Formats: sequence, structure tokens, C-alpha cells
Amino acid sequence: MFSAVTAQVAKAPIKSEGDGPYTQLILRGVTMINGTGAPPMGPVDIVIEKNKIVQIANVGYPGVAINNERRPKLKEGGKEMNLEGHYVLPGFIDMHGHIGGTGQGANAEYVFKLWMAHGITAVRDPSCGNGLEWVLEEKKLSAANKITAPRLFAYTAFGQGSKQPISTPEQAIAWVRENAQKGADGIKFFGAAPEIMDAAIRENKKLGLRSCCHHAQMDVARWNVVNSAKAGMTSMEHWYGLPEALFTQQTIQQYPLSYNYSNEQHRFEEAGKLWKQAAAPYSDHWNKVMNELLALDFTLDPTFNIYDANRDLQRARRAEWHEDYTLPSLWKFYEPSRVSHGSYWHSWGTEQEVQWKENYRLWMTFINEYKNRGGRVTTGSDNGFIYQTYGFGYIRELELMREAGFHPLEVIRSATLYGAQALGMEKEIGSIETGKLADLVIIDVNPLENLQLLYGTGAVQLNAENKVIRAGGVKFTIKDGIVYDAKKLLADVKQMVLDEKKKTGWQLKQPGVE
Repeated sequence: MFSAVTAQVAKAPIKSEGDGPYTQLILRGVTMINGTGAPPMGPVDIVIEKNKIVQIANVGYPGVAINNERRPKLKEGGKEMNLEGHYVLPGFIDMHGHIGGTGQGANAEYVFKLWMAHGITAVRDPSCGNGLEWVLEEKKLSAANKITAPRLFAYTAFGQGSKQPISTPEQAIAWVRENAQKGADGIKFFGAAPEIMDAAIRENKKLGLRSCCHHAQMDVARWNVVNSAKAGMTSMEHWYGLPEALFTQQTIQQYPLSYNYSNEQHRFEEAGKLWKQAAAPYSDHWNKVMNELLALDFTLDPTFNIYDANRDLQRARRAEWHEDYTLPSLWKFYEPSRVSHGSYWHSWGTEQEVQWKENYRLWMTFINEYKNRGGRVTTGSDNGFIYQTYGFGYIRELELMREAGFHPLEVIRSATLYGAQALGMEKEIGSIETGKLADLVIIDVNPLENLQLLYGTGAVQLNAENKVIRAGGVKFTIKDGIVYDAKKLLADVKQMVLDEKKKTGWQLKQPGVE
């Protein structure tokens, strides 16, 4: 395995937004969804001192006037926010977030503000496409709150920066040790020879770091998800490697004889037929594989949203946020191309979409049952590809988990506490509890009733005056005790997109239409 960084996007500027942290900040009268799976509770007052939650006080009952004598007292120099009627959740964790890309023309400020505007306060960067040093510098600035950005966790692509291809276990171990010394939080694998994968994963875990893997087709026939889990990997990305572990009638995916992996229409069209080749749900082998993964405390990070276009291309292409929040360069990257990754719409239509809908049904069945049996399922977006725009794609992921059978409270738990557990950060983030860091999402409607309310564009509703309105959209994102106006962050992004359109004279066109 050999990997090098070819280009980097512009870093985020020194921040000019956000208020705080405060010596004391009290969120008054909120309804709390704490991320542990507990039902909503309120009204409560949440007391934050600097960047820590220090008190959660039950201050009354719904529909009854709050007795001010029961409320935590505001200290001199403190600040309070009257948030009656609002809901507060833990900050969301994106377990698969790439920080832009030169091919997409998306820089760090654009990506970070879209994430923060959607309540995402922590992101695992799998593969560090801008380079490990680049990500670690942004991580440091974010930790010091010098830039507007989520907390960052740097998982280097295996082999990145190596001066020569890694071809032996000894070389793999040496690279893993060097990666740890450089300050990486973990490793993202794509596959390699079994002896190299085994050595690298075990050494990485021995050093106290975590790992994930996109089990790419070029190596999955000899090393699948079960192999990774047994070696000590933390999580799998997408679904690759899981159907292969579930094969009973074959050992290799049923590739057409004209198949070429480098042709992405081939790659993704045939991937849509993969789950039908796996053992049937609840069969003996299906249960055997699931039980093995559960016993190993293995985490599944499905990233449903990133393949959503495969089952309804027109819906994904025409998502309402593209017009205002998708950069022209990013939109161009999404369009059919034989070069841009994930732009494999060479000839995509009814037959491919029908296959992918069945693929999702089987995939979601496994994921939901894994959750039901106590397995950890997290939320990752992998946005910046396949018509999924940063931030918006993450909320779509929540919707798709709901489609898979998760209760909305289970969805929120996957987006918060379970992500923190997979990162090894559950003592600091992932739920609203005293002693934890003040990473929070505030919205003025109940998101459990409609997860679409979390989109930056909100959700369409009809009010009492028979007027169509936009309800919801995250109102405030709090990270490390600093309060960000989420709608102002979105407005900043909208202006970036508008400026780029004016500069390039760009306008949205239907593919193939002049």
C-alpha cells in the first residue's frame, strides 16, 4: 500500500463568529434529548461554566409556569438564554467527514460552516486527504477555538506518506508506529494483503489508536469485515466487506466477465446487486456473522446517504439546497464524468435504481437487527460526492437510519453517544451530562417528530394562517461552550456560493441540455 497527498484545500480563516465561552451560561427552560436513548425531558435549565456542563436542573412541568425559586441562580458576569419551547441535543458526530477537496473546489471554511450549521460538532476525517500535518494543524486550531470548526479526529490513510510501497508486515508495523508518533488519532484502511492488514491493525490497536476500513473490492476476496474485526479494527465504513463475509454459495462477487473496476459505472452498478448474493436475513450464516461482530464489539458506520442517489438519481440531483448551498465547482464534480470519483452516471436509470432499492432493503435489515441485538451503529456522511452536499447529507443520513427501522431516539443516540464511544471520547462528548463538554444543538421545534426539521433549509409546513412556512433548521450550535448562530453560518455559505456563481457566470443546467 502506498499513498501520497497530491493537493490541499485552503485552510479555514481565523474565526470572526461565535460568542463565549462564558464564566457561566444558563440555557433556560429547554426540553432536553440527552443522547443516551432517554426520552425528552423538560423544562430544564442547563448550566455551563466555560466549556463544561456543570448542572442540569429540572425546573418544572410542561404547561405549568416555572417557579423561579427552583432555578439555578445567574452569577455576576454570567449570561442566560431564554429558550422555552426549544429542544437541546448533544452535538452531532460525523464519523466519516472529508474536509473538502480540490476536485470539488470546496475549501475548509465552506465545509466547516456547513457542518457547524447542521449541529455537527465533531468529525472523524477518514484518510486525511489534505495530508496528516494539514489536518492536525486544523485540529489544533479548532481545539483552541481559533477557527469555526468541529472537533477533528485525524485517521490517516494506511501508507500515506510512505517513501515506498508497504509490502511486508515489518514495513506495515514501522509505518503504523511512525503514524502514531506524528500524532494521528487512527488509520483508515482500504485493503492490503492479509498479513499486512493483520500486522498493521494489531499494532495500531496495541498503540492505543483506533481504525476503520473501506473494504475495497480489490482486496475484499481475501480480507473481509470479519477478518478486520478479529484483528482489532474499530469500525467498517459503508457496507463493502460485509456481504462478502455473508457468502454461502460463492467466494467472489458475481462480476460480469466484461467488468472493469476502474469503470465506476461497472463498479457501482454491480455493487447494487451485492446484498442479494449474501446469505438471507436471519439464516444460520447471517446470524453467525452478526454474532461474531457483536462479540467483538465491532462498530458499523453505514453511510447510507452517500449511495442514496443510486436508488433515485433525480431526487438527489434536484435536492432543494443545491441552488443556494452547493458550490458551482462541487456541482460540476457531481455531474456525469469518467474521471471524477462517484460521478458514474454513464447510463443510469430504472434498472439500476430498482436493484439498489432492493440492495438497501437487505442492507438496512442487517443494520437494524445489529442495533436491535446491542450492536453499535454510528452516523457518517462521506459528503462531497454523489450529490451529497456537506451537512445536508448528514441529516439525510439520520432520515435513512429512521427508514432502516431506528426509532428517532435511536437515531439521535447513533449520531451522538455511539459516535463518541467509537472515538473513545464518551467521557467528554456524546451526551448531555454533568461533567461533559458543552457541545450542543438547539432547535425551536421537536426534531423527533420530523428529522427533516434539522436540515439547514428546514421543513415545509402550513401555519394557522394557511401560509406556507419553513420550520426548523438548527438555531444555535454550541461547541466548547461557544455559541454559534447556525443560521448566520448558513448565510455565510450562501454568500460564498453566490460570489462563486457571479465570478464564473455559472447557472444550473440539466445534463446534456445546452
